[in-house]
Amino acid sequence: MAQIFPSWTNKLPLILLVVVVGIGVSKVGFFSYFGSPEFTDVGYRPDQPVDYSHKLHAGDLGIDCRYCHVSVETSAVSNVPPTRTCMNCHTLVNTDSDKLAKVRESWQTGKPIEWVRVHKVGEYAYFNHSIHIDRGVGCISCHGNVAEMEKVTQAEPLSMGWCLDCHRNPGPNLRPVDEVTNMYWEKPDNQAEFAAKIIKEKNISPPVNCAGCHR
Repeated sequence: MAQIFPSWTNKLPLILLVVVVGIGVSKVGFFSYFGSPEFTDVGYRPDQPVDYSHKLHAGDLGIDCRYCHVSVETSAVSNVPPTRTCMNCHTLVNTDSDKLAKVRESWQTGKPIEWVRVHKVGEYAYFNHSIHIDRGVGCISCHGNVAEMEKVTQAEPLSMGWCLDCHRNPGPNLRPVDEVTNMYWEKPDNQAEFAAKIIKEKNISPPVNCAGCHR
């Protein structure tokens, strides 16, 4: 009796299995990357109500991060500078600039400028700026080189996996505390030796358990 189906159909179940598994793996890979902070968050650069240039202020003029973000060394959060901080200079500098119209309006009315937040960890995670600054983690490690940014852009994913990579191996991100805001500080040739010394002196042991960040 002649066969109804050709012989290659004997392999059809295996072919279907390979296709189904391949589609499943592709979907997991697709959403793992394109749905991750590395893809969705890195590069985030919102428009701000005032066209403020970090490159001009932090880069060309060399203004220290802590002049505006005064609480970063003492508080869990880094403050958004109030209008009066801007006006410390701009009562004398570029007093008629159209770019600063909203700053002057905020100063006169007392209504804060509604800056758009760029860097933010999840509400379910606890992050303390002051602890990291005190240990010698440079601003650039998380925020990128803002001294070269006309408009602040998110440079790192700030994801759980990204944080844990640093907690498991903090050495490469450590520097002298007085250099934390220096965007052009260069690691010494003996970075590993230097980091080991700092880790021992400050008893640095970043938590990698859930309770460390999820409280």
